[in-house]
Amino acid sequence: MAYTSSVNTNKTAIVFGAGGFIGNAMVSRLKSEQYIVIGIDLKLPDFSVSKADSFQLGDLRDPNFVAKVFEEAFTLFPKLDEVYQFAADMGGAEYVFSGLNDADIMHNSALINLNLLYELTKLNTKNYQITPKIFYSSSACIYPKENQEDPKNPNCEESSAYPANPDSEYGWEKLFSERLYLNFARNKALNVAIARYHNIYGPNGTWVGGREKAPAAICRKVAQLPSNGGEIEIYGDGSQTRSFMFIDDCIEATRKFMNSNFIGPVNIGSEDMISINNLVSLVSKIANKQISINYKMEAPIGVRGRNSDNKLFKENLSWEPVISLEEGLSITYLWIQQQLNH
Repeated sequence: MAYTSSVNTNKTAIVFGAGGFIGNAMVSRLKSEQYIVIGIDLKLPDFSVSKADSFQLGDLRDPNFVAKVFEEAFTLFPKLDEVYQFAADMGGAEYVFSGLNDADIMHNSALINLNLLYELTKLNTKNYQITPKIFYSSSACIYPKENQEDPKNPNCEESSAYPANPDSEYGWEKLFSERLYLNFARNKALNVAIARYHNIYGPNGTWVGGREKAPAAICRKVAQLPSNGGEIEIYGDGSQTRSFMFIDDCIEATRKFMNSNFIGPVNIGSEDMISINNLVSLVSKIANKQISINYKMEAPIGVRGRNSDNKLFKENLSWEPVISLEEGLSITYLWIQQQLNH
């Protein structure tokens, strides 16, 4: 990494998971705010060039690699202001709820978080006198599944997380890691902030391959149809509900959160709940295509209903999302259509 003392007046950040959808967007946002940014991931971003000042490719499950990342950062920078932890083994319903990937999901993600926190704690004992603020991206999947069986009235208020009964092993790992970060903050004097993301979507997100979320999957399926429309397949009966937050709103909310003294855990998502059937209708309207649905009833769908509860975020940060679902889907649909035409 080629840095000089001339950058010492800039704020500095490390973004773990910088090759992923949200991590890459955060790198771009931090660069727009004149941060010096190190991006870390197994891979580079799939659909755009990273704006990170330095991008290191490596496996965060390897403690030696994590140690090297922090040693170099603390050596190069007079201070490290922020750490963003987006790295995880994750995907859409097909990946998370099939049950086929649970061991990998729990092992890989937990190991990443254990390594990051351990190395940060070790560095605090080496007289660096640096305590960066650490953001951990948790998930709405931590909420009890019995609170989300009514598609019209799900309960995802933050305090409802306990008694714990997440809907997936992915959710269990996220909940474990929340407690990991909070206890390292309490016992090891780390400065952490935790947000629970609710279905973030938008351009540059995964849209094919089995790990994509519902908005991208539906946009892709509709975009692949001829101009007069046709039939697409969806999982379940389509009455299950979700809320979806556009990537720009997600990044804005996360930055406001990190610039506050509030540590969470707090929801970051949209309260604009919609059924999957109505999501298909909205995408068909955007595409101007007539769509019929083939319901794949045996497919994994997760909980019956989920919607972000933003009361706590609004009370502490006086902000709510500004991009409507139709506006965000229109942008996303056009981008996916362009990807198909490449």
